Parts: sequence; C-alpha cells; structure tokens
Amino acid sequence: MASARNAGLDCLELSLDLAKSRTTVALTADTWSHAGIPYPYLETCKDHTIYHWQDDAFQVVSRFHKGLIKLVPTPWGPPTFHIDGIKMLPTAHVCPYADAERKVGLIAPKGKQILDTCGGLGYFADWCVKGGAKHIASTEKNPNVIWLRSVNPWSPQAVAPLELRQGDIALDIAAIASNSFDAALHDPPRFALAGELYSQVFYDHLARVLRRKGVLFHYTGSPNKLTSNRDVPNEVAQRLKRSGFTVSLVLDGVFAVKG
Repeated sequence: MASARNAGLDCLELSLDLAKSRTTVALTADTWSHAGIPYPYLETCKDHTIYHWQDDAFQVVSRFHKGLIKLVPTPWGPPTFHIDGIKMLPTAHVCPYADAERKVGLIAPKGKQILDTCGGLGYFADWCVKGGAKHIASTEKNPNVIWLRSVNPWSPQAVAPLELRQGDIALDIAAIASNSFDAALHDPPRFALAGELYSQVFYDHLARVLRRKGVLFHYTGSPNKLTSNRDVPNEVAQRLKRSGFTVSLVLDGVFAVKG
C-alpha cells in the first residue's frame, strides 16, 4: 500500500483476507480506507506474521497461554498455525486447505455422521460441510485455537451441520455412544505433544464409536524418521489393526476401515 501511495496511486486492488477475496482500498498520504473506514499504514510488518484490527490498532494474531499460539501465513493464502513454534499443518509443498480437501475426500463425507477429533483451524470440517456431510461433531482442546478460528477467514462458522465444542477428545470419547459415526478424521498433534491420542485405548474407542464399515483417516506425517528412524505411520497402522481396522498407508497418514 505504501509503495502504491508513494507511486502516486489513489487506490489499489488487493486481498485483506489472506487471498480468499479481493477488494479495492483508497490511498491517501496518512491513511488507507476500506468500506469508508480509514486505517493507518503499518509502520513495521514482521515476517511470518498475520495482523488484524483490534482495539483501534493492528495486532498480531497470537495468544499466549501455556505456550504461544499463532496464526501464520503461507504462500498459498490459507494460513497454518504454530504452537510454541511447531507447525501444525503441512505447508512446504501443498496448500493446507487444499490438502484437507484431498484427505476428506478419502472418507466420502456425503450424507455421513462424522467425528472430527482435533478440529484445529477447521479445514477438515469445512470440506465435510462442502462435501454434504449430514453432521460433523468437531472437538478442539485449546480455547486459543478456537479463537484463531474466529479470526481466520478460511475457518468455517460453527453452524449446522458443523458442531464445534471445546474439550479433550482423549477423555471425552469414552462418553460417546457406540456405533455413533460413519466416519472419523483424526489429525492429532505430533506424538511428543499428545501421545494419548496415539494410544491403543484411544484407537479401541475410535473403533467402538464407528459403525460397521466405518472409515477413518488418521494423519501422522513422518516425525522422527530422520532423527531416530522411528516409523510412526506403521506404528499407528499396527495399533489400528489390533483395534479391528483394515489399514493402508495413504498420503501422509493411515486410511482404515472398521469391520
């Protein structure tokens, strides 16, 4: 904006919502305006940082509570988020939103009751809505991640058929009735941060709450493979087999069918 102003332009077309849409802003010497509201130019703009307008100033989209939770831009538009500097979504070679579309496609969401265990920014849930799911029960443990969703323009609104609740699915799954869901999406933090979400007990519960022939996509990535030669995807696959699933390694995770 400042470059356009300095070049003598009085307006500029750009995106104010991380490439989800485009709009035109008016430029003057001291402010830029959108929808008739003037805003100051940013004096500094840090790399790998997203800002939003709050309390009459541009603030970094982050919160600190037992660790730094931060919305982080990507070259693709849709952002990822970091917890204490650890990236929560793959972005190196793929758009995280498009990546979610491919993975949700594996469970064929149309008409299904879906359990979304670790809601994150809601990209899985959004593609379930777009794919015609009957109902999506999504759980997110961290209230600050839920706050990120309220700021992120790519995150879905928690309206039917999407139900979003704050809670710890590792504990709450024990209270879910058996045979409640047709499909599940499981995108937990890496094992070092949430080992309980990779446990045999948790996988037994996943099998219990899914109906016969219910399907599951479990994101694993390949953490520790270079540093410790640990094969997390195959470890997960073996535990899922013990829970009664037929499994296959697909994309960067495990696809499983109950029955």
